[in-house]
Amino acid sequence: MSQGANLNRGAALASILVAVMLVGLKARAAFSTGSTAMLGSLADSALDLVASLATLAGVWVAAQPADERHRFGHGKAEALAAMFQVMLISISVLAICVRSFEHLVNGERTDAAAEGIGVSLIAMAFTLSLLAWQRHVIRKTDSLAIATDHVHYQSDLLLNLAVIAALALDQLAGFAKADPLFGIAIAAWLGWSAWRASRRAIEQLMDREWPAEKKDRFLDVLARHPDLRGVHDLRTRTSGNQDFVQFHVWVDPNMTVREAHKVMDDIEARLQAEFPDVEIIIHPDPEGLVDEVGIAAEDVLPSA
Repeated sequence: MSQGANLNRGAALASILVAVMLVGLKARAAFSTGSTAMLGSLADSALDLVASLATLAGVWVAAQPADERHRFGHGKAEALAAMFQVMLISISVLAICVRSFEHLVNGERTDAAAEGIGVSLIAMAFTLSLLAWQRHVIRKTDSLAIATDHVHYQSDLLLNLAVIAALALDQLAGFAKADPLFGIAIAAWLGWSAWRASRRAIEQLMDREWPAEKKDRFLDVLARHPDLRGVHDLRTRTSGNQDFVQFHVWVDPNMTVREAHKVMDDIEARLQAEFPDVEIIIHPDPEGLVDEVGIAAEDVLPSA
């Protein structure tokens, strides 16, 4: 297993450990205080635990090498794990909203504010430590599953701050509606976080093209090769932390097969030096030959 895979697995295990501790602390606090904000924070941590287990499974599967049935590898397992996490966040949002509106209608109050505030402060300390480790891993591996898990725990910081504010306003300022209103605000934040997290996962599952800036850098490297006469039918995609690209190149039609093959090897070597984690497929064509139609037939080489 590669170093990146080991880092991803370690980050997933760390998030599971933190989630287990937070669920235990918040379950006691939610029972003692009766706070919907604390209940929302507990629900979020419980779903974080399930999501972190899914993350561990996702990064483990994604790290498996390509096989006969999955020739492009297993990188999309990370996107599937991320979508599972988004689904759990959405369920949490619905449950928190229902409970918060019930408290608004019934005018219920919270109890034991000091315990709830203390638990939230402890939870924030654990969460900050985990976030620091996850940021380190994401910089090293660019893992989609870990990045989505990171979103969960970023929101957990805001959840805990909201719980502290809700309990303080309810118990110290006598603002009875603070707790359910903060619960609704927490649900809204979680819903927005789920939407943001889902977009990148959906893009990977739908094989969306690379961003324009990245594709332009790739073409700039190609344009520096002296034997290329043009590039067309360029296709790019990302699966987990693995990039894939394929394209057709025009070369001198008088080249022998051996000479053309040498040029292809040289192109790959130059690209790998700039994009070391990209899997490249090149199809050589004699200059001017176009079998494609539409945008795939257009020469995209910058010097063209």
